[in-house]
Amino acid sequence: MSEVKLAAETRTEFGKGAARRIRRDSKVPVVLYGHGSDPLHLTLPGHDLLLALRTPNVLISLEIDGKTNELAIPKSVQRDPIKGFLEHVDLLLVKRGEKVTVEVPVHAEGELAAGGNLLEHVLNALPVEAEATHIPEAVTVSVEGLEAGASVLAKDIKLPKGTTLAVEEDAVVLQVLAAQAEEAPEGEAAEGEEVAEA
Repeated sequence: MSEVKLAAETRTEFGKGAARRIRRDSKVPVVLYGHGSDPLHLTLPGHDLLLALRTPNVLISLEIDGKTNELAIPKSVQRDPIKGFLEHVDLLLVKRGEKVTVEVPVHAEGELAAGGNLLEHVLNALPVEAEATHIPEAVTVSVEGLEAGASVLAKDIKLPKGTTLAVEEDAVVLQVLAAQAEEAPEGEAAEGEEVAEA
C-alpha cells in the first residue's frame, strides 16, 4: 500500500467564504477526525491531494504546520458535481498497527462461459478489516468459465494476509446473469407477421 506525504496547515477561518478563499489558493479544506480527539481543521495542497486520492484507501502522512506527523485515510470526499475539483475532504486519523474497516474495490478477471452472459457487480467494493498501513488497494476475482446463475460469495475471495471480511461470508459479490433476448416494442409485429387491425 502506498503512503503519500502531504504538508498540512491548520486553519482558523470557517464558513463558505473562507472555504472559497482556500480553494482559490489551490488548496482544499480538510477535517481530521478520530481517536476521541477534537476534529482538527486543516488545509492541504489541492493538486497533491487529488493525485493521492486516485489510490483507493491511500495512507496519507500529514506534516501539520511543519512539525506534527499524523497518519490518516480518506473517509469522505466531496467534489464539485460539474467541474470535479475537490470541495472538502474528511480524513480519519489512524495509527500504525491499528485495524480499520474500509471498502476495497473488486476487480474481475477472466472470460465468462460462452453464450453472451453478463457479469453483475452486486458489491463494487468489499468491506474488509485490515491494518491501517497494510490496506489492500483492490481484490481480484477470477470469473473464468462461470456460467449463468453462478455467484461469487465474499468467502470465496482470497484476501491478503492480515485482511479479514467485514461483511457476511455468504454475501454475493458477483453474479453471472443470462443475456436477455430483445423483445420487439409493443405494436411492432415480428418479421413476417401482420398487425391485426381492430
